[in-house]
Amino acid sequence: MFRSRPLPIPPGPGQESVWDYPRPPRLERTSARLEIWLSGVKIAETTAAFRVLETSHPPTYYLPPEAFLPGVLVPAGGGSVCEWKGEATYWTLRAGGKTAEAAAWSYERPNPAFAPIAGHVAVYAGRVDECWVDGDRVTPQPGGFYGGWITSNVVGPFKGEPGTLGW
Repeated sequence: MFRSRPLPIPPGPGQESVWDYPRPPRLERTSARLEIWLSGVKIAETTAAFRVLETSHPPTYYLPPEAFLPGVLVPAGGGSVCEWKGEATYWTLRAGGKTAEAAAWSYERPNPAFAPIAGHVAVYAGRVDECWVDGDRVTPQPGGFYGGWITSNVVGPFKGEPGTLGW
């Protein structure tokens, strides 16, 4: 049976429900410690990132480019357009002899509401070995297209799971 809005999982203490996030999405700074690992190498770390919060999606984190080790980010082909943020540029990640094709994206010239994330880089957690938020290992947002990071403090259900296309 199709539901236009699923039943949200009630958040517990210290948790957020993605069903309390707004649409259009909200941009906010975060001081959470973010880490990204590829081939046994910590390729990025920061406590100065942004997160984008959108109804039904786990947070997407945008790291400043200087959070990445030199040489890790390599331009990739292709692109996409977000109705809120604008035109995306894709990046391949390379470290420790491993290549993760089109595993990251950025908005070099985002729409005005998202100007603070210009040049910041988001990473698909499922295309690298590990991502962490304040010591909590990330589970990738289901579905392959979306780049949200699921941690223990975020509850769904999440866009991208089977049967969510109509949300």
